[in-house]
Amino acid sequence: MNILIVHNTYQQPGGEDLVVAQESRLLEQHGHKISLYTRSNHEIDALSFVQRLEFISRMVSANDSKLAVRELLRDIKPDIVHIHNTFVMVSPSVYEVCQEEGVPVVQTLHNYRLLCPASTFYRDGGICEECVTGGLLRSIQHACYRDSRLMSGAIALMLKTHRSRQTWNRGIDAYVAISSFVKDKFVESGFPADKIHIKPNFVGVDPGERPRPGDYALFVGRLSPEKGLSTLLDAWRRLQIVIPLVIAGDGPLRQRLQAEATRTGLRSVRFTGRLGRDEVYDAMKKAAFLVVPSVWPEPFGLIVAEAFACGTPVLGARVGSIQGMVDDQVTGLHFAPGDPEALAKIVEWAWAHPPELAAMGKASRRVYEDRYTANANYCFLMDIYASAIDTHIRSNRNPLLRAAA
Repeated sequence: MNILIVHNTYQQPGGEDLVVAQESRLLEQHGHKISLYTRSNHEIDALSFVQRLEFISRMVSANDSKLAVRELLRDIKPDIVHIHNTFVMVSPSVYEVCQEEGVPVVQTLHNYRLLCPASTFYRDGGICEECVTGGLLRSIQHACYRDSRLMSGAIALMLKTHRSRQTWNRGIDAYVAISSFVKDKFVESGFPADKIHIKPNFVGVDPGERPRPGDYALFVGRLSPEKGLSTLLDAWRRLQIVIPLVIAGDGPLRQRLQAEATRTGLRSVRFTGRLGRDEVYDAMKKAAFLVVPSVWPEPFGLIVAEAFACGTPVLGARVGSIQGMVDDQVTGLHFAPGDPEALAKIVEWAWAHPPELAAMGKASRRVYEDRYTANANYCFLMDIYASAIDTHIRSNRNPLLRAAA
């Protein structure tokens, strides 16, 4: 296939960029021709004063992106366009161009941006879905995007405009939801269930299964409020036995967390700082289990998939995609998000039951082999592309289907 991939990178690199790179390599390895149209939000820094004044309008429609994508479509004549992110330099106007040029479009739902201007369903330390239940004006009231009412209002305007134009329905032939939780949220918000396909992210290189269970608990991730680190340390203070905990990662809370651990005498807790990918895998293989104490609805837990690849079970908060990825008492254990007492109890149980924990690790590895390998992901992706092309052909044969889509 001849595939055009469209992606707008953020100013701070994140998981979406990794997914785009991995999927592009995967498709090329299977013989597909890949072309990329990318923009970066670093371009905002170079905008003139006048261009910044026009910035709100380009959120809705960016003429430079429209012209560039139209030229690419006519030049490379792709079989399909796979769009990952249009925020903010690309803009949703590229859907219109693809529709005019008659090319099927797939859109990956990496986050909740089309429902929530902040894209996270998380505000002031808790889950927030007010923009879904009460309307987009709530985002302006709470200054959800970077504590700016102006920017929150601009995103709300972009979403409202394209909702009224039915861009998300008419301009997209198939959606990729990275978890069943994400699909459910979009369907609840009125998106067509038959167009949303579940394809999880994947582990690019198999790290191999650990030879035996390890001897400490492990957290890996960004040290930020939504990751539930306060719950984690509070749980460790409640333990009746000493259990080593390794916290790998960096972020705005690191100094505060380290100071708190020292002040409260948590000598069994060790902070490693940020680790490289191979170092993360090594840490996972040497751990008894991974703890994911998130308090926000993560769209997908790549760290869970990576733990499963290592054969390491996961103790995960019952929130967002984590609750669906971790099968309670099969590949790990669930606990209520933000509840240190509940987390402390299952940590102690897991530590006291090595045989059961080892069996969960074996089951985790099997789940990885079924769902999170590159080969499994490729099969999922090809099925979605086929569905998108079929939907596009059928809707163009029947204009009434396109109007109702």
